[in-house]
Amino acid sequence: MHVTSEQLLDGGVLEREFTLEEIPGLLWTPASASAPVPLILLGHPPLGLREMYPRLVARAQRCAAEGFATAALELPGIGDRPRWPAAEQARADLRRAREAGEPVSDELVDALILPLVEKTVPEWQAALDAFLPLPGIGGPVGYSGGVISIGIRLAVVEPRIVAAGLFAGSFVPRAMFEEARQVTIPLHVLLQWDDEGNDRQAALDLFDAFGSKEKSLHANMGGHTGVPQSAADAAAQFFARHLK
Repeated sequence: MHVTSEQLLDGGVLEREFTLEEIPGLLWTPASASAPVPLILLGHPPLGLREMYPRLVARAQRCAAEGFATAALELPGIGDRPRWPAAEQARADLRRAREAGEPVSDELVDALILPLVEKTVPEWQAALDAFLPLPGIGGPVGYSGGVISIGIRLAVVEPRIVAAGLFAGSFVPRAMFEEARQVTIPLHVLLQWDDEGNDRQAALDLFDAFGSKEKSLHANMGGHTGVPQSAADAAAQFFARHLK
């Protein structure tokens, strides 16, 4: 892990930009913490760290105020990372289907999501190898938001992640439902009831499939970007219970 810049943000949050084997990322830690703090991995949609930065830094500052470190990685094929033609083709096919008012096929969802999961999860695991030995970070680890299928896979294969807050706002391949049955860590799932890009029934079926003994579904009226402040408060309480 190579730190390329650092700055102190409002609220006493230390932000470090880094590269991890040429993968760009951001790490935020409470600068005034007197002991190592838990870490939350911040998932995000494939829009790029630059575009997502305002929302990511707001989440990081909120988490730092609660006593957590946070981190985000650039997703494969996005931002300054090398082009990924297959992913670009899948996204183009999705745009065409939506513009034509056509249903999004299972084959297209598989092409869009499954390769992304296969590439991203090992990168997050390598990042954990780099983060956890750092001074000021001690674990345990949570995962929050982002492409829900990435969160599912991480919850199944990465034992260092002990709790996850998932956003039911992205396409889910049918194969991921079987993986969801293998998830056993505590889950906090957010669902925007009127999310224009999400299949509500599929989201409910996915929640039902999760194998966790402790899982809660928090549904709010409104579209994808209409998440109320109370939802952020509930997520913070969830991570406080399970990471502290």
